[in-house]
Amino acid sequence: MRQESSGSSKNPDTTSKPDKMSKYSRANVKKSVRGYVFTRFFDYLTNYDRVLEKKFPAAMHVYRVFMVGIKDFFADTKKFLKIIRITNTAPGGLKALTRKEMELYHQMPRDMRKIAPVLLISALPFANYVIFPLAYMYPRHFLTSHFWDLRQKSEFQQLYLKERITHNRRIFRYLQAKLEQLRPVPEDFTKFSNILGLLGSGLHPTAREILAVSPIFARAPYKMSSLSSGHVATLCHLHDVRTGLLKRARLTERFMLFKHMDRAIKHEGGVHNMTPDSLKHACYLRGLNPTNLSNEQMIDWLREWVTVSLAVDTETMSLFFHLPILIAYNHPNNWILTHK
Repeated sequence: MRQESSGSSKNPDTTSKPDKMSKYSRANVKKSVRGYVFTRFFDYLTNYDRVLEKKFPAAMHVYRVFMVGIKDFFADTKKFLKIIRITNTAPGGLKALTRKEMELYHQMPRDMRKIAPVLLISALPFANYVIFPLAYMYPRHFLTSHFWDLRQKSEFQQLYLKERITHNRRIFRYLQAKLEQLRPVPEDFTKFSNILGLLGSGLHPTAREILAVSPIFARAPYKMSSLSSGHVATLCHLHDVRTGLLKRARLTERFMLFKHMDRAIKHEGGVHNMTPDSLKHACYLRGLNPTNLSNEQMIDWLREWVTVSLAVDTETMSLFFHLPILIAYNHPNNWILTHK
């Protein structure tokens, strides 16, 4: 009996020794060290971008700009390809698109042409060390809006619009120069003379007054086929359409796209249902500088535009191309932009 009790009292001591020994055994220590090193290494990799940002802030900023920009650009490219499929397969073509899809359909081809040289050159060995910093230094010329920050987007949009509306005065002169050819029809001459007089006095005609003279733009001297090559080229500059051969055909395509876009605005609830950012973008596209305008002011202006645009057809589409002159020529925001 004594031997059994003594044997049982020694048992805890004998089992604890091997446990202690196994805890600090070579295998366990090695395993713990590996786990610690792996954890620290994983944490280092996870926070490596922060380490680089502290050591090389400028380089990391460029890296982030390009990574985010490329991600956004390829996302829009996928959307654009989907839109192309819709326009090619849907019975209504462009009519099947939403307003936002039409805006992307309008913008992406020029964005793709603009960014293609940068992406192609960057694929060459070591070329990215040159092309990325160069593009970052001149983002307006080499990059698209996907790579711009909010300040750059606002600044560059105004610069692009300024380049377009600097042609307004020349187009106004073209309209004035052909007025005398309307004299054989006194009523048309009087109506359009009054409109040009308003523009010359710093005012704008109303949508109703513009629609009253819309038949004038369906015949000479103001219909599209009667306009001189210089007049058409200046309209191309105003509407950001490439000149050269087939410029009239490209203007016609632009008219159809924007007419569908304006129709989509109406079908989606009207101008007053658009977000502030959408209102600003719509004003920029149509030739008005929306900087510092209230939502109500942008809505009022776009409502006038849409009213006229939806009443124009292929016979009177010349009126559509002159619409930025008729309703925005004397707008204070445009004058500030062109004269500063």
